[in-house]
Amino acid sequence: MVTLLSEVSIDVRGLTKRYGSLLAVDHVSFKVYRGEIYSLLGPNGAGKTTTISMLATLRMPTEGDAFVEGYSVVRERTKVRKVIGVVPQDLTADDELTGFDNVLLMARLHGYRGKEAEERAWDAIKFMELEDAAKRRVMYYSGGMRRRLEIAMSIAHDPKVLFLDEPTVGLDVQSRRHIWDLVRALKKEGVTIILTTHYMEEAEELSDRVAIIDHGHIVAEGTPEDLKAKVKGDRVYVKLKNGAEVAKALEVLSREFNDVKEMDGYVVIKVESSAEAMPQIIKLLSNFDVAELRVVRPNLEEVFLELTGHGLREEESFDAFKFRRLMRAVRS
Repeated sequence: MVTLLSEVSIDVRGLTKRYGSLLAVDHVSFKVYRGEIYSLLGPNGAGKTTTISMLATLRMPTEGDAFVEGYSVVRERTKVRKVIGVVPQDLTADDELTGFDNVLLMARLHGYRGKEAEERAWDAIKFMELEDAAKRRVMYYSGGMRRRLEIAMSIAHDPKVLFLDEPTVGLDVQSRRHIWDLVRALKKEGVTIILTTHYMEEAEELSDRVAIIDHGHIVAEGTPEDLKAKVKGDRVYVKLKNGAEVAKALEVLSREFNDVKEMDGYVVIKVESSAEAMPQIIKLLSNFDVAELRVVRPNLEEVFLELTGHGLREEESFDAFKFRRLMRAVRS
């Protein structure tokens, strides 16, 4: 299907969400074009999931509005729900049902009946490459299969817009890349996709455009290449074996380099050319016990650091699938 990226699918206007004194999303505005993959990139707690929840009508905005395929998420919530699919970060499939029955249930909830509902379910199962496991109970699915099933459940009614909240969190590299291929296939079918992620590589690989979000604000937006162009030069990361020497290393390096800082236990030196700067850096660090020395060239994580002053990397998020399997093993 040929898509027209000039056609607006999602128009977000000053979307805001407060929880008491906490401002979770702060007057966010952006547009997503039809057939586009648009990523919200940021750490946990940045406001990504809250934004998705408001766009999917799961939470009411405190202020502002957004229009999904022309329908207001404030005034036309039922109409919005008919044109969207939602894949939440938490797992929703029923462990006791088969994969097919879970997808069939979603087709029926969207108003399809009889043979048409079954055809919808099978089409979604096949699209997500789950035919061989369709009649197997979900409790026996792997993590990657469960994620694919969640997407199948969300597309059974052929939505125009799909929201994916951290779709590959907790998956191994192979399963993650399989999901990426299937998301690209959905784009080719003309589906508009908004996904949230804190994986830099995921945003770079999948996105037509990326919005970097931090503390409820969108701090930058553009194609991955446009965003990376905002960062000039390289960064050299130094890890010392003795953390107590970080302050001294900062002092020594700052005598020769203008941009030296400490971040997450690393000494970070920003330079125009790491190849030219490295001999001097090594000389200055000759009296320190260095555990790690690495060069990072411009990427989305470095863009995030440049714009926010802190890093994007975090501990892996809670994996509900592994937790369920652990609890089942304990009970048995």
